[in-house]
Amino acid sequence: MIQNTMFSTGQIQPLQMQGVPEVEVAKTPSESIREFGSYLEDALQSVASLEENSHVMADKMMLGEASVDQTMIAAQQALLSVQLVTQVRNKVVEAYQEIMRTQI
Repeated sequence: MIQNTMFSTGQIQPLQMQGVPEVEVAKTPSESIREFGSYLEDALQSVASLEENSHVMADKMMLGEASVDQTMIAAQQALLSVQLVTQVRNKVVEAYQEIMRTQI
């Protein structure tokens, strides 16, 4: 029997409706950039942790503590996340180049 130990539903929290604030305060550009920067930092941190998890699982597999399928799943997750980051970077570079080509 195959058991899925990578994903568990015990940590999923039910969605709750939150009240919409009456007045939304406008953010300054520097605050928006800081929020976007922290979002990117968190995303890159999660990619790095997936890659580290892949290395740990490979080491565990060599010691006989993890199965091949668990190791392959961890490796594929890391690969897909790195490919996603690469594609996002490519799109950002393309957008920057397009902006630089526009004439004002």
